[in-house]
Amino acid sequence: MPDTTSPPPVDRVAFLAHHDGDDVAVAVRDTEPGPAVGACLATGERFSVDVREAIPLGHKIALRDIAPDGEVTEYSVTIGLARLPIARGSLVHTHNLRSARWRTSV
Repeated sequence: MPDTTSPPPVDRVAFLAHHDGDDVAVAVRDTEPGPAVGACLATGERFSVDVREAIPLGHKIALRDIAPDGEVTEYSVTIGLARLPIARGSLVHTHNLRSARWRTSV
């Protein structure tokens, strides 16, 4: 039986970004705080990110610091605006991101 208490190998991909330059990547597994590896689907390039908080499978992580009201891109398009500062390595979800569809929405 495998040892489930050992941390996963550091080269195991935890996040996938859709395009080079996207502000967020999507977790492909539950990821705990600490160093993690991501990859860009468009280029295959790998990158590292220091995860600041638990990121559940399917949720987004910030790949750069994002200022309040800053645009957040995924698929090379704006998907939302930051409600408050979002630090690189943090969870990006409805608590800190709002739709960019109606730029005057709160």
